[in-house]
Amino acid sequence: MIWLLRHGDTEDLAADDASRELTAKGERQARAAGAALAALGVEIDCCLSSPKARAVQTARLACEPLGVQPEVAEALRGGDFDPGGLAAGRGEVLLVGHEPDFSRAIQLVTGGRAEIKKGGIAALHGSALVTLLRPAALRRIAGL
Repeated sequence: MIWLLRHGDTEDLAADDASRELTAKGERQARAAGAALAALGVEIDCCLSSPKARAVQTARLACEPLGVQPEVAEALRGGDFDPGGLAAGRGEVLLVGHEPDFSRAIQLVTGGRAEIKKGGIAALHGSALVTLLRPAALRRIAGL
């Protein structure tokens, strides 16, 4: 299974796009995403994150309850990427990144369209989109 977690809510202003950080709301979204995955019994073997600050912060916070250390993957910085190629041989993988990149990846894999909200999660299994969870649903699952 490949899990896609879009970074949480971010500040509007920064020196450059890559250095934009999470807001307090974004931090709560990231924690809720990780807590929800843990509550669902998801066991992540590997987390790969975009190198942009907001994604790295999201990955770090979401991975705490999952017991994994995120790794930076340049392929998730922005643009097209192959989720299957990134996840190959890594087991259950959590990818943390951005829109519209995740929407394009979902379309590449499934042929369908989906948009992940900030702090939301999608899951791919083979060529199927098996779940799409908004931040509010993740908070409820996590009991927050």
